[in-house]
Formats: sequence, C-alpha cells, structure tokens
Amino acid sequence: MSAMIIFVFSFVLLCGLLFAEKKEDIKGILLTKPFLSGLFIATALVQPYHAGPYFYLILTGLVLCFAGDICLAFFFNRKVFTAGLVFFLAGHIAYVVAFFITAGITTGTWVSLVVVPVVSIFIFTRLRSHLGSMGGPVIAYIAIISIMVVGAASLAARQDYSLQGRALVMAGALLFYVSDLFVARHRFVKKSIVNRYAGLPMYYVAQFMLAFSVGMIP
Repeated sequence: MSAMIIFVFSFVLLCGLLFAEKKEDIKGILLTKPFLSGLFIATALVQPYHAGPYFYLILTGLVLCFAGDICLAFFFNRKVFTAGLVFFLAGHIAYVVAFFITAGITTGTWVSLVVVPVVSIFIFTRLRSHLGSMGGPVIAYIAIISIMVVGAASLAARQDYSLQGRALVMAGALLFYVSDLFVARHRFVKKSIVNRYAGLPMYYVAQFMLAFSVGMIP
C-alpha cells in the first residue's frame, strides 16, 4: 500500500468524518471513523518494520486509540466518553514505553522537561474551572501526553536513527498533544465545529506519522 493511496483514502474519509461531525450525525461518524482509524493500523502493518519492541508497542498504541475513537463517536454518553479516555490513556502509555525503550534518556529528555511541564501546567490552569468531577482523569491524561512528548523528544535526539523517522515521531507527538487540546476544549469549554476541524486532522496526521515511523525506527 503506497503512501499516496493511503493519503487519498484517508483524505476522503476525513472529509466525510468532518461533514458528519458538523451534522452530529452518529451514523455518518460510524460509517467513516472506524475505517479511517483502522487505516492507520493497516499503515503500520504494511511498513517494512523490524519485528521488535518499538513496532509492537506502537501497534498496540494504535489499536488502543482505535478503540478510543469508537468510544468517542458516542460523544453524547459520558460513560462511553470516559471509556474512550481510558483507551487513549493506555494508548499514550504504549507510545511512551515505545519511545523510552527505544531512545533511553538523552539530551532531548532534559530539554523537553524544561519546557513541556510549564506548558501543560498552564493548560491545566485554564481548564480547571471547567472540569468538575473530571479533574482527576484530566490531570492523569495531561501528565501522560506530556510524558509522551518528552519521550518523543528523547528519541528525536538519537542521531543514530534516521532523521525522517525521528522527525515523524517528534511531529506526531506534538500534533497529538495539540489535537488533544481541541478535544478538551470541545468537551469542557465550548462545543464548536472549529474544534473538530482543527483537532481531527492533526490527530489523524499524528497517528499516521507514528504508523509510518515503524518502518524507520528499529
């Protein structure tokens, strides 16, 4: 499956998903989202990957995020939404482990530890008054996505890996982080299709970047 074919199919499905999200059409969402999310799993599987911990952990993360995507399709149900958060939390943990097992502690770790916590604390202070009983889960989620970015920065500093692979991991983690901010804004601050239009493309680009990285990071 070439990158161009993946791009065309994912673009068509993403356009359909965004249209369904605008209409809040659950049937339309369920006709597009599972296939679009399944495509990033398929993308990882068709890469010339090395069958090691990095591949299997990234694949696990992709599958868990696929499950989270299905849960978040039922945006009107708080329990299902919370289950989606749990799946995404577990997916992020798989990514964190993949990055740190592969990279270890590098200069990227220390540099990102100076920046990422400051940004994340600022974001939480802006969200806190809107969270209600969801404060605890959101703190845990912010902590994990922050550690994920630190892990990606750790791997990005490993110059013995391909530049393209490291760039995919770093950009993917950052896009994932920002896309989650739009999810939080939509869920807790202000529901707006703008959140979907901004967040969903970033989220899917991030997942595809991580999926493609398995063919470049051993």
